[in-house]
Amino acid sequence: MKNIMAGALPGKLLTAGLFGAGIILVASGLLSENSFAQLAGRTVPILLFVAAMTVVTDLAESAGVFKVVTAKLARGRQRVPRSDPQGEKAAAPSQRILLLWLLVVALATVSTIFLSLDTTAVLVTPVVVSLAKHARIHPLPFALTTVWLANTASLLLPVSNLTNLLAQHRLNISPAQFAELMWAPALVGVAVPVAFLFLIFRKQFRGRFVPPAVPAVTDKALLLLSGITLAALLPALVSGMPVWIPASFAAAFLLVVFLVRQRAALRWSMLPIQPLLLAMGLFLVVATLQDHGLAEAFSRFAGTGDGLASLLQIAGVGAVAANGVNNLPGYLALEPLANSPLRLAALLIGVNFGPLVSPWASLATLLWHSRLKALGITISWRGYALAGLCLVVVLIPSSIVALWWAAGMPA
Repeated sequence: MKNIMAGALPGKLLTAGLFGAGIILVASGLLSENSFAQLAGRTVPILLFVAAMTVVTDLAESAGVFKVVTAKLARGRQRVPRSDPQGEKAAAPSQRILLLWLLVVALATVSTIFLSLDTTAVLVTPVVVSLAKHARIHPLPFALTTVWLANTASLLLPVSNLTNLLAQHRLNISPAQFAELMWAPALVGVAVPVAFLFLIFRKQFRGRFVPPAVPAVTDKALLLLSGITLAALLPALVSGMPVWIPASFAAAFLLVVFLVRQRAALRWSMLPIQPLLLAMGLFLVVATLQDHGLAEAFSRFAGTGDGLASLLQIAGVGAVAANGVNNLPGYLALEPLANSPLRLAALLIGVNFGPLVSPWASLATLLWHSRLKALGITISWRGYALAGLCLVVVLIPSSIVALWWAAGMPA
């Protein structure tokens, strides 16, 4: 398969250009001081959360948490094979490849819901590709499962997606209230892609494989401390306190632990400087366009009210905006038109579920592709876009119907 998008990833030049443009817009007054202050109040805590979570997950990965957990889950209840009296190791019992794929589904879903879609793209992708190679099947089914669920499982909690955090701030609701609003489309967002993936790759899921051995751990204390920190962080993220606070404490604690036990693992590249600058540039540019009538330009296409047709309209416009530019500026551009909780939920469906067609529609997809490239795996973007489009035209309407039904809205 031919990789036709090797140059499509946002490089340093694009990031610097967008961030520089944002600074110029602020300095020139094109972005008003009031709009800038409101934007900073909403986005600075979110960017702090992104930075802290990136550090936490990167250090946990360095400690071996994700590889050990995945290997143990892949083995199920099996014990590590012991040597027989002659000193030869017994063969490990085999497992069904279908069960391994279901493990990938569960891992990608849980990681996305509690740790964010970008974490899934960065950390889960190499793990599942390694599992696929061990099972001696093509890694594409597992890789596609990861990127689809990284996007479509990102609707249930505020921490799952940057757009969700922005929406939660606007709605001023707790994580539990957010989940109460989004549970029905979030369920569809997992079930429908899984059904599509099974139909597409069901032949590859036949057969059996020998589970991989649990990897050796050089520093068990570091693994334990990292695992406990991650486990304690998950409930804190859904407790209702601002998410940047527990994430920052967890990052600071692990940094101290690694300073003591494995200083060599600490590096400046852990900080997601380029994605943060890119996000800040997008924030500033879109906020300026909002000051100059961007929402009005979209209003004729986005519908009004909470009727089913209007919810479908704003979700569809959100999906088009996400695939045309990116889901983050797409959300910000349309947020003023989402003037009710249901319309905001429908917009989130569009910008979270829509980015399955173009490579640049979400940062998670770009990060996923970067990981695949580093692993020596190429994909056909034409095939990716076609499969994603087929999924999106079913997923978004069915999710909107689920949202509308769960809300008990009249036709």
